[in-house]
Amino acid sequence: MSATLHLIVTTPLEVVAESGGVVSLRAEDSSGDFGILPGHADFLTVIDSGVLRWRETGRPWRYCALRGGVLTVSDGAEVRVACREAICGDDLAALNSVVEAHRAEALDAARRSRVQSTRLHARAIRQLAHQLATDGDALAMSLGDLP
Repeated sequence: MSATLHLIVTTPLEVVAESGGVVSLRAEDSSGDFGILPGHADFLTVIDSGVLRWRETGRPWRYCALRGGVLTVSDGAEVRVACREAICGDDLAALNSVVEAHRAEALDAARRSRVQSTRLHARAIRQLAHQLATDGDALAMSLGDLP
């Protein structure tokens, strides 16, 4: 068992952070906050948006805001994060505000999608009802012609 973790944070375009000697790591997924220490069991989780925090021996905490990522732990010694966007910085409050803005944006997009879906559904029902009424009138007229 290794006494430290090796951390790699990547986006499709670059390696955003790489750090050896990580003694503690914290992240957040849909179930809440969690921590990872050296020797952790293999692990896989999805991170919608959140702040990754890690500490190396004798150094202060480092931070990275993540959006749309997958975090994996392998062999209790390697942590990899592959994400859409990552912004590293020293100001936790500023990174938290970035994450909150992304979450608000995602919530707003989901609301707009639901409204659009509801409108399309209502329109389809109206068209179907109109078609059934038109077909029903034509059927009634043709049945009226029968002896």
